[in-house]
Amino acid sequence: MTPGAGGGGPMKDCEYSQISTHSSSSPMESPHKKKKTALRRKWEVFPGRNKFFCNGRIMMARQTGVFYLTLLLILVTSGLFFAFDCPYLSDQITPAIPAVGALLFFFVTGTLLRTSFSDPGVLPRATPDEAADLERQIGNTEDIANGSSSGGYRPPPRTKEIVINGQTVKLKYCFTCKIFRPPRASHCSLCDNCVERFDHHCPWVGNCVGKRNYRFFYMFILSLSFLTVFIFAFVITHIIHRSQKTGFLSALKDSPASVLEAVVCFFSVWSIVGLSGFHTYLISSNQTTNEDIKGSWSSKRGKENYNPYSYGNIFTNCCSALCGPLSPSLIDRRGFIQPDTPQLAAPSNGITMYGATQSQSNMAAATPLLQSEPSITSEELPLPGKTTISAPCAALTLGQPTPPSSIPNLTSETGLSDMIPLKEDPESHQFLTPEEAPSPPGMLPMGSPVSHSHTMHVLSLASQDSLHEDSVRGLVKLSSV
Repeated sequence: MTPGAGGGGPMKDCEYSQISTHSSSSPMESPHKKKKTALRRKWEVFPGRNKFFCNGRIMMARQTGVFYLTLLLILVTSGLFFAFDCPYLSDQITPAIPAVGALLFFFVTGTLLRTSFSDPGVLPRATPDEAADLERQIGNTEDIANGSSSGGYRPPPRTKEIVINGQTVKLKYCFTCKIFRPPRASHCSLCDNCVERFDHHCPWVGNCVGKRNYRFFYMFILSLSFLTVFIFAFVITHIIHRSQKTGFLSALKDSPASVLEAVVCFFSVWSIVGLSGFHTYLISSNQTTNEDIKGSWSSKRGKENYNPYSYGNIFTNCCSALCGPLSPSLIDRRGFIQPDTPQLAAPSNGITMYGATQSQSNMAAATPLLQSEPSITSEELPLPGKTTISAPCAALTLGQPTPPSSIPNLTSETGLSDMIPLKEDPESHQFLTPEEAPSPPGMLPMGSPVSHSHTMHVLSLASQDSLHEDSVRGLVKLSSV
């Protein structure tokens, strides 16, 4: 037995030894070499319509144009304020004005980026096996309910009912994510994701607003309201203070940037402050924008459709929404995709291995071949038409396939003709036809095709039999005398 191709020691009889692939230089000498595949992160194959940046750390919606407009308006308006208004206000009134403005600006920018770049609470989609199992369960339930087993009919939105604080809540089935959505979750048509405690999709922040970023969204619009009011108030103060010295028109000519800031803030403050007030109401009643628009719950506890998520206290509702623990992300977007079971490369002897895994091949390599097979001893004679099994199998070199146990080995006593019937040749067979069969001497017809030598052989045998009978009769007569 020769040593293995990878540099290992000699192999035992009828046994494969483990092969080291580290020292082999040729791919033909390492049949069990794994195919190297680069590990990919989950965000690279994420099924939703999202954008990812910084290796999956930043997650946004695909439509981000309005977000850049929001960021541009905040940066330009605040930059003009700090460049043209703050120097005058700091000298003439107080240096605290630019300090407070800077604090508000950084807080607004930070909460905006935190809202835009974070996971809003996306629910992971069902795996193919989970989806198939759930569809099977739903199909069985529908067949029982409909009294039929037809699979072509798909009923209206499938739902389940659960009870929360005495109120019946329906869980809807998402045909895209193949899951029953948890309470207060909804599927965003723009991001194509089911979001937990879905509030709304906000194009101004370039992301969905849900369970994991709602508090940052509320802090953003609330602080932006304060910043907008702050800038607008002190821009007007600057213009009025300057106009008292040089006149109103001269003040406008001296600081044209202040006019632009005042116009932007004037048209923005109403919508921003109104949005902040609306979400303050939602937080105090523990509702979402989606629930409020649909009219899912009543603000009064005594009615049938009361809000089961409200604690009945404004302060408790606010603390629950803004100060509760932040749930972790469920999609693990920066995690690595677990590769499938590695496939083996083709062996060097040209035999293709289908569906074999590394663990299976290692187990097969460490398992000895057939050590012995039942064989016929010297006392057992081979019967006609019966095949015999040889002695224990000889050791095979690495790379040769294991002989199947269902095919017996052939010995010298049993030829291949005993196993496989051959086509008869009428010119060379060893059997005699009725015309060629020998007949008694007196019955041979004239012109028989039997050869003369064959006839003389038969006559000699007959004469020997007659002589034997005469000798026997003579011995009998002598014994009687």
